[in-house]
Amino acid sequence: MAKVSYVTEQGLEKLKKELEQLETVERPKISQQIAEARDKGDLSENAEYDAAKEAQGMLEMKISKLKDTIANSRVLDQSKLNTSSVQILNKVKIKNKKNNAIMEYTIVSESEANLKERKISVNTPIAKGLLGKKVGDVAEIEVPNGKMEFEVIEISL
Repeated sequence: MAKVSYVTEQGLEKLKKELEQLETVERPKISQQIAEARDKGDLSENAEYDAAKEAQGMLEMKISKLKDTIANSRVLDQSKLNTSSVQILNKVKIKNKKNNAIMEYTIVSESEANLKERKISVNTPIAKGLLGKKVGDVAEIEVPNGKMEFEVIEISL
């Protein structure tokens, strides 16, 4: 059974545009490369042909995975979200108890995660540790270099 992925309306649109790009631009490009390599003669010793066929396989796998993600995506209704406890699509301000550093992240689906925009995947250890916490709660989170404690300071939309 495929994993359900919760996304925003914009996140779903982004996935659909990426799929369209792969199917309408990238797929024909690779088909052209295969045709050109085939025209060069003996396929048994043709590295260009092998590379193009491998690229085609990778592209088809990516397209298939993207279609699966889109098919199993559920758009979240942001008007039904609340801020009583941490959940997906909430903006969370947390304080590292060790060094008092304050960070703010939005918890999003895996396909929408972007650290530069301070959007972390719901599947990351930090997000998993924060889910369900309320303002004032301390989350003890296991990270690769040990345990860290984060205090939830603020939850917003």
